Amino acid sequence: MSQPVGRAILCVLDSVGCGGAPDAAAFGDAGANTLAHIAQACAAGRAEEGRRGPLSLPNLDGLGLGAAIRLASGAETPGLQAAPGGAWGAATEVSRGKDTPSGHWELAGVPVPFDWHYFPHTVPTFPVEVTDALIALGDLPGILGNCHASGMPIIRERGVEHIRTGKPIFYTSADSVFQIAAHETHFGLDRLLDLCRIAAEIVHPLRVGRVIARPFVGDSPEDFTRTANRRDFAIPPPEPTLLDRVRAAGGETWAIGKISDIFAGQGVGKVLKGKDDMALFDQTLVALETAPDGAFIFANFVEFDSLYGHPRDVSGYARALETFDARLPELTARLRPGDLLCFTADHGNDPTWTGNDHTRERVPVLMTGAVRPGPLGLCGFADVGETLAAHLGLSPGPHGRNLL
Repeated sequence: MSQPVGRAILCVLDSVGCGGAPDAAAFGDAGANTLAHIAQACAAGRAEEGRRGPLSLPNLDGLGLGAAIRLASGAETPGLQAAPGGAWGAATEVSRGKDTPSGHWELAGVPVPFDWHYFPHTVPTFPVEVTDALIALGDLPGILGNCHASGMPIIRERGVEHIRTGKPIFYTSADSVFQIAAHETHFGLDRLLDLCRIAAEIVHPLRVGRVIARPFVGDSPEDFTRTANRRDFAIPPPEPTLLDRVRAAGGETWAIGKISDIFAGQGVGKVLKGKDDMALFDQTLVALETAPDGAFIFANFVEFDSLYGHPRDVSGYARALETFDARLPELTARLRPGDLLCFTADHGNDPTWTGNDHTRERVPVLMTGAVRPGPLGLCGFADVGETLAAHLGLSPGPHGRNLL
């Protein structure tokens, strides 16, 4: 490793895709475009709850967001017409999935070489040998759910019964996940996390990507809310990622939000959490103030996906984008000479699309700091990781190329 100059900062705006994935039709997502469809809805006056008018993202657009969307998909981008002032492009995923681990691992230089296991759209959805084992090993009186569902709707539907019976709520989605929701007080957070650890030991050999603990509080469907104590128990990446490579070279790694969970702690040094995306933004500022030269800061901002993409809330998604964009200058103001900052996404989740699943899309790649402004073109997810690795003076990895 040569002596690095500055740090590498990768900010993943979870699910902020830009359409145009060549294989979208294979996933049932031909035509999905998270950013373009939000911009078009805003311009047409169809996203007026808590906000008004065309989508306003002057800072991200100033780096090249609108240009990246048009490059990826050719879609119209009303309100996003700025002349790019950063390095901008659009990345295509090669991993066979549109889930969180696949996207993040590939952005960190490791495409997923296998197919994930997905649970069928049946009721019950989980194999009886899995649920029977969890009931026995977790000393449970039984389970609720056992189906495909969205998190808050099934908590509102089954939460009161869960509190009364002590039976946790098991559910999944179109992703390779096994999710368990339980009340932090009535069931107990530690007991929920222990149950999820047991579940991970059972389902990870099946290549189920994550077991997710979904703790909640409240006493009725009207006031049930999920807490910040979510925990993901993920399969470890199959090869050393950029996190591992930085640590092996003696650099620091800072994992903000659910990054540590996504990578099963591999290659992770310092972990910073927060109750929501704005708290995670504050933690990213802490990392920028503190991390030394040679550090890799890796942040995930989940609420675009969890609060607005899956529930198909176009106005809420637009509000969240505008809120993030308004704070972006706080990040750029804390860059040191030699720092390279990149904004991207891990998949799409078009809030105008049918269903409530992720959508297979290309993602924008926007870079600023120690980079010459201009087009990066169409690239691969792994190219993002290799570009950051090269910036930090690391030897080339087996996947991807340095875009700079």
